[in-house]
Amino acid sequence: MSISNPFAELSASVPPAVMQSYVVIMALLVIGGTLFDIAHKKSARYFFDNWRNSTSKAKQQVGGGEMVALAVQTAVVDVMASGEFCNMRRRVSHLLTMYGFVIYLITTVIMVFAFATPAAHTPASLPIWWYIGGLMVCIGGYWFWFFIRVDVAAEGNSPLRLVRADLFIVSLVLSVTFGLVWACVQATGSTAWTYVFLFLYLLSTTVLFGSIPWSKFSHMFFKPAAALEKRISDANGTRSNLPAPADAPRIFGSVPRQTGHY
Repeated sequence: MSISNPFAELSASVPPAVMQSYVVIMALLVIGGTLFDIAHKKSARYFFDNWRNSTSKAKQQVGGGEMVALAVQTAVVDVMASGEFCNMRRRVSHLLTMYGFVIYLITTVIMVFAFATPAAHTPASLPIWWYIGGLMVCIGGYWFWFFIRVDVAAEGNSPLRLVRADLFIVSLVLSVTFGLVWACVQATGSTAWTYVFLFLYLLSTTVLFGSIPWSKFSHMFFKPAAALEKRISDANGTRSNLPAPADAPRIFGSVPRQTGHY
């Protein structure tokens, strides 16, 4: 099976404009869901109030240069390297999922908007990176789901047990899984199964981007702000109200006590 742009093949039955409209709608759901989540939970107000309190009670001022350095440290350590995770398996799983999703998402957008027809001649590297990104999400996501979650690894609960906090990771992994399966089945020419997995792909993707107010999707936007606020509070001598990460050492191979969800 040759690796080709699955969206270009889909254009034989679904117009590219429809695919592009769907991507735009998903982007609007992310923006709208995040803004709703911020307003409902008052997250932005909390961080700004905490920031002002930290500044007013500062024992020493943080200069512009130091502020830039703290922002860079936050971006590199807390965002790009997921430094919040003290458990190395958890960190690797998170990094695989995060970077895989970024690669998968970017290549999807490029293939849908720039190469959505066979005549557009998709560069061979794009679908390859699309599959690589999707496989990274699956490896990191399933590894976390079946082997790393605290309520599974430490508490012995069934890996099939679902709670609302699992909505993000479950919908993410299912969306990518169904997307990869759909693309492979489509390449084999099986029309009936192609539409079955396309439906499952669209359904799980819509749940992923449409459930932001009830899932942990928006946390990816909150965490950098929280990490930066904590670094600034440490630098100016005030104590942050944000909880410190669980960094208890492992004893006799046990898993550190921390939340079991993304």
